[in-house]
Amino acid sequence: MIYDVLKELNIKYEEQYHIPVYTVDEANSIDIKIDGIGCKNLFLKDDKGNYYLVFMLDSKRADLKSIAEFVGAKKVRFADEDALMDILNLEKGSVTPLGIINDNECLVKLIIDAELVGHKCFMHPNRNDRTVSIEFEDFIRFVEFTNHTYSLMEM
Repeated sequence: MIYDVLKELNIKYEEQYHIPVYTVDEANSIDIKIDGIGCKNLFLKDDKGNYYLVFMLDSKRADLKSIAEFVGAKKVRFADEDALMDILNLEKGSVTPLGIINDNECLVKLIIDAELVGHKCFMHPNRNDRTVSIEFEDFIRFVEFTNHTYSLMEM
């Protein structure tokens, strides 16, 4: 399904198959032959029941307190696996911003590391046994196609 949408939007991507990876450390142990920068994803929930997907450089440490302030919440925490499956139809270890294609109600808001602008970004195509590399501008076209909102954050 995700490949159909990328084709429909004329979004070019490079893809590499690999063993399933569940963490940034595991992903970094793979010899990726395609061009792009490593990214990580956090699926979060605030105290009011709002969901956020944070898409950021994999070398950075996520500051949950700063993210909470940014979204106007008292605090954010990792959302549970049931919510991940129910909303994004993803399993733990396969979190990807491309998963918003499954969020028909647009419950998830994207928080994107401002440092990703202008780069080709690595992300899973809704499964963790392959990686795709997509230009940031094309990724934003995908986000807009899904009717999701996003914010750029200095992290």
